[in-house]
Amino acid sequence: MKLTIVEYPDKRLKEKSLVVEKFDQELHSLLDAMYDMMIESNGIGLAAIQVAHPKRVLILNIPDEDGEQPKENLIEIINPVITSKEGVATYQEGCLSVPGFYEEIERFETLSLNYQDRDGNTKTLEADGLLSIAIQHEMDHLEGVLFIDKLSYSRRKKFEKEYKRVQKEKKQR
Repeated sequence: MKLTIVEYPDKRLKEKSLVVEKFDQELHSLLDAMYDMMIESNGIGLAAIQVAHPKRVLILNIPDEDGEQPKENLIEIINPVITSKEGVATYQEGCLSVPGFYEEIERFETLSLNYQDRDGNTKTLEADGLLSIAIQHEMDHLEGVLFIDKLSYSRRKKFEKEYKRVQKEKKQR
C-alpha cells in the first residue's frame, strides 16, 4: 500500500474520521504503511486522515533518549477516547500536513486514554509530556482540526501570510 501525505490546505484534512469496526488485514496493511510513511517523513505521529483514510486510527513513535524510533516503541491507537486530562503544557508543534511550520500550542499535560489495538483489543494508556501532546495533536486530526486552527487570530493571520509566501517561492523554483 503506497501512501502520500495530504497537505494543508487540502479539504480532506477537515473531514471527521469514522470509527473503525473491522480489525482485518486491510487495517493491518494501513497501519504498516502508515508506520513506513511516518518514519520516512521524520514524523513522530501520523493520523490515518493525513494519508487520505478517514478512519479513527493514529500511530505514534516518540524518539528515545538517543533520538531513535525503534519499531517496538510504536503505539497503534484505534478509536481513541480520552477519559481524563489534567494540567497545561505548551509545546512547539509541527505537522507533516503543514510542513516547515512550527507554533507554540497549549495542550493538557497528562491524559488517560482508552483505545483499541490492531486486533480490536481494548487498552488503556496513561500519557504525559511529549506522548500526551502527540496524542492530542493526532486526535485533533481525527476531528478535522489542525494545530494551526488553535492559533490566536493574529498568529493565524501571520501564519497564512507566511504560508502563501512559501508556496509562491516553491512555484518559482
